[in-house]
Amino acid sequence: MSDNVVRLFKHPDTDTAPAVDPKPIPAPDRPQLTRRWVRSGRAVKTAATHERTKTVARAVIRHGMYVLGGTRIVVRRTWEGRTAARYERMLRAAEAAGQFDEAMQWEERGQRFRAARHRRRMDLLYSPIAAAKGIVVGTGVGIGGLVALGIVMAIATKDVTDVVTPIMAVIRFINLMITIVQVVWGPLVQIGPFLALLALWAVGRHQQAAPQWTMPAHVRSGEGEPITPSIVVKALRDLGVPALRNAIKEMGDAGASMLGPIRIAGCGVEVDVTLPSGVSTIEVQNRRRKLAENLTRHEHEVFITIPTAARTVRLWIADSGALDEPIGPSPLTTDETLRADYAKGRAPWGQDLRGDAAALSVYQRHLLITGLSNQGKTAALRALALWLALDRSVEFWMGDLKGVGDWAMFDGLASRLIQGPTDDHVIQVTEMVEDAVEEMNRRIQAPPGTVFPPLVVIVDEAQVAFMCPVKDEDKRPYGGSSSNSRYFMAARKIHNQGRAVNVLLWQGTQDPTDQNLPKLVREGAHTRASLALGTESQARMALGDKAVDGGAAPNLLRPGLDKGTLVVASDGIEIPKGQSSITVRTHYISTDDAKVIATRAKALRDGVTTLHVIERGQDRDPLADIAGVLGDAPRVLTQDVLKRLATLNADAYGGWSFIDLKRVLDGTGAEPYKSDGRMVIGRDRLARVLANRDADGSASVGE
Repeated sequence: MSDNVVRLFKHPDTDTAPAVDPKPIPAPDRPQLTRRWVRSGRAVKTAATHERTKTVARAVIRHGMYVLGGTRIVVRRTWEGRTAARYERMLRAAEAAGQFDEAMQWEERGQRFRAARHRRRMDLLYSPIAAAKGIVVGTGVGIGGLVALGIVMAIATKDVTDVVTPIMAVIRFINLMITIVQVVWGPLVQIGPFLALLALWAVGRHQQAAPQWTMPAHVRSGEGEPITPSIVVKALRDLGVPALRNAIKEMGDAGASMLGPIRIAGCGVEVDVTLPSGVSTIEVQNRRRKLAENLTRHEHEVFITIPTAARTVRLWIADSGALDEPIGPSPLTTDETLRADYAKGRAPWGQDLRGDAAALSVYQRHLLITGLSNQGKTAALRALALWLALDRSVEFWMGDLKGVGDWAMFDGLASRLIQGPTDDHVIQVTEMVEDAVEEMNRRIQAPPGTVFPPLVVIVDEAQVAFMCPVKDEDKRPYGGSSSNSRYFMAARKIHNQGRAVNVLLWQGTQDPTDQNLPKLVREGAHTRASLALGTESQARMALGDKAVDGGAAPNLLRPGLDKGTLVVASDGIEIPKGQSSITVRTHYISTDDAKVIATRAKALRDGVTTLHVIERGQDRDPLADIAGVLGDAPRVLTQDVLKRLATLNADAYGGWSFIDLKRVLDGTGAEPYKSDGRMVIGRDRLARVLANRDADGSASVGE
């Protein structure tokens, strides 16, 4: 190597330092670059798919679509205002709905609009000439008026120059207006387009003129979405009924002509829908769940009934979640002064779906309440009995064939109270109902015009009686639905004639079938109510074909969630016109509250001796029985004593009169006496007689 070459590689500061070869630049690491690109791609993907990015993108697109949608709406409105398109659309909608009379009316309106438009256009041919004449005449009159005003001013001021003062004032005013326009026109031209866009955006936003996917989450889900005509029409269009879908498509934007006014009804809204020709109401009723989902509601929040108008369905649509909110307490628990009136009053039972009070009249009406187990049947039946107990004239005979104490608070209030699920209890209840038949027959044979106090016979869990396999000594079954079934026949007899003499039968039963609730018995009830049931066939058993065909659907209530909610078919409750049933959310009265109400009812009475077992065929002790029926009352009317004795044992005392009662008590020291002008029997006197008799008996035994 030459010296020149060596010098090129020497250290610049020393001639002796050796040259150092520079290190080569390493080639890029391809796997590392790949990892960097992957991480960058993931970061971009995460940012692009982040919920905030989606929200911002949806907002930008949504507000842009508001402007486009608002433009479309304004253009359409302008076009319809200038043409007969609106009348043509309504004409097609009426024809599609089969409303040909209305179609003729729209056609006439369209013809009148075209004639008026033609007159306006013809008037435009002559309007320039008329306008020119008007301008000339107006200008001349205006100048003449100003000159006259100037002359008056000149005379007043004695200055001839004031003749032109009014004209100059007008000229200066016009000049001022031109100046203002010149100043404002520039900014107005610049801001005007933005104001126009803002107006179009406002129209589009008000009409929600943007795709559904661009809306906020709470709007996309439809939660709490208000019911509007467009929503109802869209829900009907997507219901899956071809004839209905095609008719709505032909109607176009005029599909809302099918709807009546959307009215606020309690915790929801109500609207009548007139269906197009070729669509039956049953096709809509059978698609209740799909209709509810199309309306962004749950199935139990939409009710479909059939009003009197032909080819019309009435939709009641609850506010989202409103039916899951509890209703208020019963007036029986909040108003201690409340009293009942069997003949004229109505029991405060609960609320209807509108939120209005639902009150039931029980006057001369047999009652049947049914439903699945543990849905609130006993509570609903007991609430009516507790209200009626506040009328002191009403007498109760009760049979609870569940026997767990649901009716125990009526001990001391009901004349008879039998509680228990066994066959022996069924026999006792059956004999009680048969005694009610005997009482009914006695009243029927009374002189015409005789007024009888109400006797209400209540049998809870009546299916136990119908299903009882026991037979009596004559081989007659207590249960069943044959012509020799004792409970069945007794119930039928009361249904046939009892209401005329105020002997009523109230029954509560569960899970109705033809075996545990015979057809003739269920159809004999004037008021029929049902809680949640399993099938439509059970709903027909509970309420009858007419109510179910009219929209009643207790089988669509939610077991466990709709406890205490009843579908009622009765003329004793106010039902909206055109409907055959009403849904009632009953007030819940707890057992403790029921005891308090029962105590108030007992305070209204003179004391009632409750029989828990009906004794038959035994030797009676008349004095002991009389003392027993007196109860805790200091004195009881003799006629009430006779009635209670007959209830205690019809065989022994059913035929007793005042003479028989007086005969037993004469000479004992407890004879009937007058109090406030009426014959009574004193409890203390009779108690002394029995005490002396028992003492004498004990002495005799001791001797």
